[in-house]
Amino acid sequence: MISARDDVMVGLDRASSPVEWRISEGLVAYETALALMEARAAAIADGVADELIWLLEHPPLYTAGTSAKRAEVIEARFPVHSAGRGGQLTYHGPGQRVVYVMLDLKRRGPDVRRFVATLEEWIIRTLANFDVAGERRADRIGVWVRRPDKGAGREDKIAAIGVRIKRWVTLHGVALNIDCDLSHYAGIVPCGVSDPRYGITSLADLGRALTQTEIDKALRREFERLFGPVARVQAAADILVASFPAT
Repeated sequence: MISARDDVMVGLDRASSPVEWRISEGLVAYETALALMEARAAAIADGVADELIWLLEHPPLYTAGTSAKRAEVIEARFPVHSAGRGGQLTYHGPGQRVVYVMLDLKRRGPDVRRFVATLEEWIIRTLANFDVAGERRADRIGVWVRRPDKGAGREDKIAAIGVRIKRWVTLHGVALNIDCDLSHYAGIVPCGVSDPRYGITSLADLGRALTQTEIDKALRREFERLFGPVARVQAAADILVASFPAT
């Protein structure tokens, strides 16, 4: 374990079995993903399914967490979905790697703050593979990069984090901007942060031309170091959402 902040450690207890690792190609409808995630989390809580990490992309849409304010929808360019997770408004779309994290905190340690700090650390370590210095902020959830090229004190968010805990199983997770259309964020106040010093960025915006495959390999490598081994990485022919089992 290492300290993420003065009083929060990162790294979870290891589970007795590997975590299943799934990658979906194409764009997955948000309603489909939410239903599958809820069903799988319930099965994990019942002890009849393995923990799961699910990597995917959504079509352009906004999601509203439990703290979202309607006034922060500036222009509903895309559908706005109630997510049931913590946090406020965010955007999902092509060129963004969404990772849904379904882990059993009863087995790994029932500490939500440590879990969130470990998610942040996971993204920070992944970004370090590509010489991007991601940082956490005590007053702002997510992963941030400094932008001195934009001016003193400027920072941009590169990854959003929003979670829900149900029966000590985690739902939702992280969204890392690889090469998404950043103009789509203009329709909302992202994560409730309206201070003009703080914006949104992506790896492409930072000059890193990377494929999703490269990102996914780094995510898997750093996940295993913090959470433990994964059971498998699916091949492209084995990632149809229609075949995704609830249990």
